[in-house]
Amino acid sequence: MGNIVKEFSGVRALDGVNLKVRKGTILGLCGENGAGKSTLMKILSGVFTPDEYSGDIYINGELKKFSGTKDAEVGGVAIIHQELNLFPQLSVGENVFIGNEITHRGFIDWPKYYYETKKLFDKYGLDMDPKKLVKDIKLGQAQLVEITKALSKNAQILVLDEPTSALSDNEIEKLFHIMSMLRDSGVTLVFISHKLDEIRRICDDVVALRDGKNIGEPAPVTKMSKDDIVKAMVGRDIKTMYPRVEVSAGKKILEVKNLYVNHPFLLGEHVVKDINFSVHEGEIFGIYGLMGSGRSEVLTSMFAGFHKDDYSGEIFVNNEKKNFSLPMDAINAGLGLVTEDRKLLGLVLGLPVSQNISLAALREISNRMVINKVKERKLVNQLIQELMIKTSSPDQVVRNLSGGNQQKVVIAKWLANKPAILMLDEPTRGVDIGAKVEIYNIMNKLKTQGVAIIMVTSDLPELMGMSDKIMVMREGSNKGIFDRKDVSVEKIGAIATGNV
Repeated sequence: MGNIVKEFSGVRALDGVNLKVRKGTILGLCGENGAGKSTLMKILSGVFTPDEYSGDIYINGELKKFSGTKDAEVGGVAIIHQELNLFPQLSVGENVFIGNEITHRGFIDWPKYYYETKKLFDKYGLDMDPKKLVKDIKLGQAQLVEITKALSKNAQILVLDEPTSALSDNEIEKLFHIMSMLRDSGVTLVFISHKLDEIRRICDDVVALRDGKNIGEPAPVTKMSKDDIVKAMVGRDIKTMYPRVEVSAGKKILEVKNLYVNHPFLLGEHVVKDINFSVHEGEIFGIYGLMGSGRSEVLTSMFAGFHKDDYSGEIFVNNEKKNFSLPMDAINAGLGLVTEDRKLLGLVLGLPVSQNISLAALREISNRMVINKVKERKLVNQLIQELMIKTSSPDQVVRNLSGGNQQKVVIAKWLANKPAILMLDEPTRGVDIGAKVEIYNIMNKLKTQGVAIIMVTSDLPELMGMSDKIMVMREGSNKGIFDRKDVSVEKIGAIATGNV
């Protein structure tokens, strides 16, 4: 790819990017959110057509101008986007061959449909029922379906944009096995990830984008240390990845007793079973567990509205028993919730940054049911500055921000409401290293102000780096609450997996 330039509303997202990828290798493409990684790969895969950018694409020395994603697929390029592109009401097999239906005399050949899907699964060591509906499988399995869909097109160049963000360790191992098989068969892969350990483990070469420009040429990953990659990405050294501050915990602000959450599909079963814990002012209370352990359901049930009558137990805020029947009840009691899926539950993607930030604080900026635009703009500008949200203006539609900046908008929405208890579900998922450190600094600032933070995370180093206390969950149950000084990564992992 040579001298690629792409603009959005006058803002240059790519500024003369040059990229070379060796055939039959895996290139790690790194960069902060907003650096231009996904935009560059959307150009390669035909999402953006030649009239929407300038520059040239050569594959095997031949100039390519893809008129769309279908044209790119015919040309041997497939992309797996960070946001899954599946139809929940269709079966796994239907999703794998969507757009490339297997037919016989004008009708879909269902037996062959599912046979070919099963053959692909067997080839890559995946254990899934092709007839199962996508809505009934786990998020990690859905990611593997998306990958299989791309593989069904016999792509010679495969782009994977943050493919491991929703995968368990076991599923990541399966993915890396598939990637190695593809590389050995001559397929070229571009792997976008914020997880530098993964980049160093699976990739042959690595290159970084920063502010829409490539920083040097792709280099062998064996010659680039983790610090080298970070410096290329952010333009500075990050000495302390987890800049945790010590704060003397204040009074107990939240107590949860005997929390049960009913299973959404299985009558009489629970996804959360008899959970008890308390959190103090100025404390970060970490919750860890494997996918399906019930960790997210603890937060959403406490916030009400997501589970309503499907949970039982007692919640005390400042020693006062609360009965939340709506999210507004939780908000009025001083709670805020940054959800795991920012696009589905955290943002209104079609609204501007300003309205997303002020959404939970309308009472604070309103006079007699009418929004005071001066108050709103002052509040929004203050939070944009404090959280260093990269946006062309407060009026920019939030959908057009990078993932990390979208995440900071969600956090800003709750800070606008001045919560006493802030619940963060995977606060740095899909966020680059620089933005992660900024989010950690925000958490530290809130700690010093006496805010209690509950953090659900599947990132063990993050858990150990930022938490004061840690609750480990397995199969919906609390398997122990520990002071961070009294527990190791190995012990937490063993408890979470039942290997104790």
